Amino acid sequence: MKRIFSIIAAGIITIVCTSGTKAQNKKSAIMKKVLFVVTSHNVKGSTGEPTGFYLSEASHPWEVLKNAGYEMDFVSPQGGKAPVDGFDLTDKVNKEFWEDKTYHAKIENTLNPSQVHPDDYAAIFYAGGHGAVWDFPENKELAGIAAKIYENGGIVSAVCHGPAGLVNIKLSNGKYLVDGKKINSFTNEEEVQVKLDKVVPFLLEDKLKERGARFEKSGLWQQHVTSDQRVVTGQNPQSAKAVGEALLAALHQNK
Repeated sequence: MKRIFSIIAAGIITIVCTSGTKAQNKKSAIMKKVLFVVTSHNVKGSTGEPTGFYLSEASHPWEVLKNAGYEMDFVSPQGGKAPVDGFDLTDKVNKEFWEDKTYHAKIENTLNPSQVHPDDYAAIFYAGGHGAVWDFPENKELAGIAAKIYENGGIVSAVCHGPAGLVNIKLSNGKYLVDGKKINSFTNEEEVQVKLDKVVPFLLEDKLKERGARFEKSGLWQQHVTSDQRVVTGQNPQSAKAVGEALLAALHQNK
């Protein structure tokens, strides 16, 4: 009788442990995901010149995270097909990303913000491209998603013009996300260099400073990445891979 009871007890323990492991694995699988945000805007203001998300600013962080085992979803302000800028398939990482059937389909069919469940993501990453300055800042749904991910203990990241998505993110305490944090983005000098300082709706560096950011930067087209309090930002296309690596490091620290 005693032996039968022991076997039954062991069975119950095994069931409980197995159930707990399955739940833990399920949670772990969910938390492995990263949400990439890309622009829906396809024209540089009054110039008529095409724009979109800058391909290498999505592909290089994507490669870093994919190789580390992370799954990524893509969302844009309007959902659907995302316009592309900087389309250069001589860049082998761009080519790998563009020819990956799974992720090409995600770029062709980006999620609408209303389809996103913030609790599913360990981090959010805003890719750059000039279009971002037009449609990221005023999208309240995306700002809400990012705030929820951050307040869940997740990471907010962006590169180049991607930090345009950060300028209007407010936390539940009423403060801007970037307030008091070290932040980096495409600089005023770089905007002047590409002759779009009079075209963009605002200079990103100035706007981030207005929101209380402690802005850091390097010289023209120099790689620069800043990490502070679970916010990871990079300056320009040259910084895209390094932002991906810094985001990955932050994810590992956050486990």
